[in-house]
Amino acid sequence: MAINEDVENVVQENIREPLMKGTGEGSGHGSSKEDQWMVYLSTFVAVCGSYEFGCCVGYSSPTQSAITEDLNLSVSEYSVFGSILTFGAMIGAITIGPITDFVGRKGALRMSCAFCVAGWLAIYFAEGAWALDIGRLATGYGMGAFSYVVPVFISEIAPKNLRGRLTALNQLMIVSGVSVSFIIGIVVSWRALALIGLIPCAVTLFGLFFIPESPRWLAKTGRHRDFEVALQKLRGKDADVSLEAAEIKEYIATIDSLPKAKLLDLFQRRYLPSVLIAVGLMVFQQLGGINGVCFYVSDIFEQAGFSSTVGTITYAILQVVVTGIGASIMDKAGRKPLILSSASGLLLGCVVTAIAFFLTAQELALNVAPVLAVTGILIFIGAFSIGMGAVPWIIMSEIFPINIKGQAGSLATLVNWFGAWLCSYTFNFLMSWSTYGTFILYAAINALAIVFVIFFVPETKGKTLEQIQAAISKERSEER
Repeated sequence: MAINEDVENVVQENIREPLMKGTGEGSGHGSSKEDQWMVYLSTFVAVCGSYEFGCCVGYSSPTQSAITEDLNLSVSEYSVFGSILTFGAMIGAITIGPITDFVGRKGALRMSCAFCVAGWLAIYFAEGAWALDIGRLATGYGMGAFSYVVPVFISEIAPKNLRGRLTALNQLMIVSGVSVSFIIGIVVSWRALALIGLIPCAVTLFGLFFIPESPRWLAKTGRHRDFEVALQKLRGKDADVSLEAAEIKEYIATIDSLPKAKLLDLFQRRYLPSVLIAVGLMVFQQLGGINGVCFYVSDIFEQAGFSSTVGTITYAILQVVVTGIGASIMDKAGRKPLILSSASGLLLGCVVTAIAFFLTAQELALNVAPVLAVTGILIFIGAFSIGMGAVPWIIMSEIFPINIKGQAGSLATLVNWFGAWLCSYTFNFLMSWSTYGTFILYAAINALAIVFVIFFVPETKGKTLEQIQAAISKERSEER
């Protein structure tokens, strides 16, 4: 084991030196903006899967009363329908990493679409709770699969100067899908909304015929001719891709010289820093309170004495706008500054909301408390949208060597979905215990997130995937 680690350290260091010589934005890419249309097209096709993710999440809220009435469901039956989505996503997270490594990134996108299509059709034709639950479980699986494969695919096809911005579109399309589904669901029937959920899948399946596979996956599977063709398509027909191709091939050769990684290998010393960074970010992203706030935002506004309708609409608009801003500045501001700003804003939002609920509980400044509550929640969602929503997924897609990316990505995605379930499940219990205490707890978790990011999370802006992994390997070898 120690010999393998030493071999990897030596080869990684040999790779790192030539990689670091060209650090300009165009280094190794040689493509102009006009030649990058295939990257943009490929990204658009992939993030239609992210939009589908949002459609799945946003379906249950506007349809609750109609489905319950039409199918004569009890509250508990509809609760199962709403919550089973998360369990489907967990199953998708566990299985999609190895599947993505086996069938390719495009194959995994097709598979994710197939589950969502089957799920929406089951919901559309449902005449009882069982069909609804089966359909919801299937869409949950597809959603969990999309949450992994979309950022990984984009990170592997994008040039380093665009990678953060394009990968951040994943989060923007998710929140757009949620918001649009919520709005459309108010004016169309629940069966029609299920059919509308098929549209993003159709766009993705059609678009996959016109875009190349991930060059890094093709190189990893030994399809060198296809690798060169795909990389040339992505960078433009006149681009010089020789340096970038050499970097990728050299790094793949290094990885192939090591034993094939298994799940337990993720906890070996050479992979542990990357695993801890990705898992840590996913834990802080979810346990900081985002899903509790998202799922129960109307109840929060009502408990604070503010109009739930006005608050929810403002919340939805702010989420989309700020996520778009974050995506546009991702490659200029950097990952680490954005996530630090985001976590700091989350801390502030939690503190302001806690103060509002404390005043309400003590019957003090009752005219001020609703304003403070709304302000705190809007600060919270704005801060989450600018960084903590997108950056953990971007970093997760960047820091793992390709030989463990499937296993490690599945683990990180599973942790994320389990955290989402845990946060949403415990939120009502915590609010029953103490409204202001709940947000003080979330404030403490976000304060820990700031410390974690400062000391453990690397900056990945402006580096190729191979440079990032070589740098992490070098830091680990220097600590030994």
